[in-house]
Amino acid sequence: MDLQERYESVKQQIVEATRSAGRRPDEIHLVLVSKYGTLEQIRELIELGHRHFGESRTQQLEQRSAQIREWLVRRQESGGAGPEIDPDSIRWHMVGHLQRNKVKKTVAVSRLIHGVDSLRLAEEIQAVAARNDRPAEVLLQVNTSGERQKHGITPPAVRHLVDQIDTMVNVSVRGLMCMAEHSDETSVQRLAFERCSELFSEIQKLGGGGEDFDILSMGMSNDFRTAIACGSNCIRIGSLVFQDEGRESESQDD
Repeated sequence: MDLQERYESVKQQIVEATRSAGRRPDEIHLVLVSKYGTLEQIRELIELGHRHFGESRTQQLEQRSAQIREWLVRRQESGGAGPEIDPDSIRWHMVGHLQRNKVKKTVAVSRLIHGVDSLRLAEEIQAVAARNDRPAEVLLQVNTSGERQKHGITPPAVRHLVDQIDTMVNVSVRGLMCMAEHSDETSVQRLAFERCSELFSEIQKLGGGGEDFDILSMGMSNDFRTAIACGSNCIRIGSLVFQDEGRESESQDD
């Protein structure tokens, strides 16, 4: 299949997964992780109507967001073929592990930072956002699989960190994110996703994060169907669209 066919196939799989779960397709935000894609592929997907892209490395996030903006601005100025596309409509997500020394550049271009896993990182984001007078939206990464090599907050610590970040003027906690253990066993995937979904619901009921606490980011190319069944409303897809079969396009390796 070509790029468009792969993209349409993923969207159809989302429709099928939501129907099986008794949910609606429009509940799901699809973030295409373009880490191993090319600029030409990103441009094609934008022309197909897609607007949310994720990168796991700050340098590539910064470069690609600038390159795509420049392309869209030139496209507008030249009055070329096709509908006009607002450069501000493209949303960039930081989906990799974020180091504190890269916060400044990341906050400048990210619509949503998916992997906040400590108070120190949240405080650095707050400091940078305050200096720039630019609010930052984040998700807390929860290590629900219990794997030592994965980043993330332990489940019991999540509510406390949400409360701490709620006191920060320039940082908004939009929800939670987790990654299941890499396994083809649905039961293994489900354990991690259900725990994160339960935490998400608990925090919502207690009012943590306020009304904007509404994003549950779970599911990648190999497990998004299970994630949707467990309540995810934001999935991160890389290899199914960009077709890099030998790598985990959505992995967090900054």
